[in-house]
Amino acid sequence: MPRTPVPITLAIESATPYLALGLLTPQGEFGLRREVGRTHAEQLPGALEALLAEAGLKPNQLEQLIVGTGPGSYTGVRVGASYALGLGRACGAPVLGVSTLESLIDTQQDGIQAVSLDARKEQLYGAVYVVGGGVVVDSLIPAAKYPHAEFAAQVGGHLWRQDAPPDAVALACAGLAHGLSDWQLQYL
Repeated sequence: MPRTPVPITLAIESATPYLALGLLTPQGEFGLRREVGRTHAEQLPGALEALLAEAGLKPNQLEQLIVGTGPGSYTGVRVGASYALGLGRACGAPVLGVSTLESLIDTQQDGIQAVSLDARKEQLYGAVYVVGGGVVVDSLIPAAKYPHAEFAAQVGGHLWRQDAPPDAVALACAGLAHGLSDWQLQYL
C-alpha cells in the first residue's frame, strides 16, 4: 500500500524563551531551536529563511502551518501566531494549532509522560499524555494550570519533563496527527 505523501509542513513554537521551527517535507525533517529570551519577533524571519534554505524550499511551497498555541508568554505566543497566520495567508496554507505542551514530549519514548511549564507562584501548566509513535495519542490529565505539589502528586513515578526546550518537529507531527483549525491562544 503506498504511503500518503507528507504535506510540506512548517511548525512555529515561540511560547517559551526558545524559538523553535520544525519542517516536515517528503524529503525529511528539519529543525531549528535557539534560546532567544524575548527576541522572537526579531529572530523569527531570519531563522525561517535559514531553515527553508537548508531544506531547499521557498516560503510559497509551504502547504500547512502549525503554531504552538501556548501556554506561554503573552508576547511570544502572539508573535508565533501572528507570523504563522500572515505566512499562511500569503501561501494559501491552513494554520492549525497545537498546545505548546505537546512540543515538550520525548518523541523517542512511548508511554505515559508528564510535561509542564513553570507558571510562577508555585503553579505550573501541565498535562499527562500517552505518547505513541512520537505523538500524543491520549490525555490522562488535561492541559491546565495546577498547583505544583498537586500536579507532582498526580504524576507519580512517570517520566516528567519540566520546562524542557520545545521540539518544533514534534509539534509539526502533532499538527499532522490532530492539529485544530479552531484554536485559541493560552498565556502563562
